[in-house]
Amino acid sequence: MTTQNTTIMSQPRRESDSTGRLNRVSRSANILFSVVFILLALAATLPLIFVIIISLSSDQSIQMYGYRLVPKEWTLSAYTYLWMLQDYVGRAFLVSIGTTVVGTILGIFLNATMGYVLSRRSYAFRKFFTILIFIPMLFNGGLVASYLVNTQLLNLGNTYRALILPLAVSSFYIVILRTFFQTSIPEEVIESARIDGASQFRIFFSIVLPLSLPAIATIGLFLSFAYWNSWFPALMYIQSTHAHMYPLQYVLMNIERTIQDLVRNAQFMLPMEAFRALPTEAVRMAIVVVAVLPIALSYPFFQKYFISGLTIGAIKG
Repeated sequence: MTTQNTTIMSQPRRESDSTGRLNRVSRSANILFSVVFILLALAATLPLIFVIIISLSSDQSIQMYGYRLVPKEWTLSAYTYLWMLQDYVGRAFLVSIGTTVVGTILGIFLNATMGYVLSRRSYAFRKFFTILIFIPMLFNGGLVASYLVNTQLLNLGNTYRALILPLAVSSFYIVILRTFFQTSIPEEVIESARIDGASQFRIFFSIVLPLSLPAIATIGLFLSFAYWNSWFPALMYIQSTHAHMYPLQYVLMNIERTIQDLVRNAQFMLPMEAFRALPTEAVRMAIVVVAVLPIALSYPFFQKYFISGLTIGAIKG
């Protein structure tokens, strides 16, 4: 009996040892994975660092020595040039911040409410609106039709609403949230809340949203990127008489276009000394830094909600 018991007890131990050996990573594989991840991290961060270094380089050193990780001459002339346009650029910066914050909050609310409604099987028009939402993913009404609807029917021309409303709702975001609500929100939780007398709004804001923080943070990140990088609505709906409503991306594109025109026609418009003093490559890189750095610094804010959302929502029996 003792021999049999020892044999029975040793079998699970052997199985666990074999499973542990399969799950173990060798030292060489660990080093290889570390090197690969370091290279990937460098590939993601080095371009931004290189752009920042070029924006701090003088155009004379760039013309003579090309792009270098350690430039021959450091200068803040590109940022000084942008600072000279602080009224124009600063106003556009505030416009972009406002449209990004308001548009992201509004977009999350609209997409999340629509996705939640379509995820409920008890909703009578669920199939109809699902098909209706899928249509814009396959067919687009066209640029002329959207312009006429937004300007003639909705009267969005030369208003801040033109910078916010066209990007607020997306079929893709609604489908993502609808799928998340269907697969990740337990029906038992909603049913128990309904039995306790909670309304649909109470269920949505008190139960569904806290359990959906990973999906909400993902959509919020997509929306914030879209609003911050948006320039086409300003080109379409904001006239030059309302230049104070231009967002940052559109203003920076105008500045870069102006510099290119000056460089192209410098021999007819500027003396040689003024042409040499005009920053070109460094200004382009400074524009990239001004446009990219603020939204890149906002990622840790969303990352916090990614992590917290993964730890919320355990169902207690």
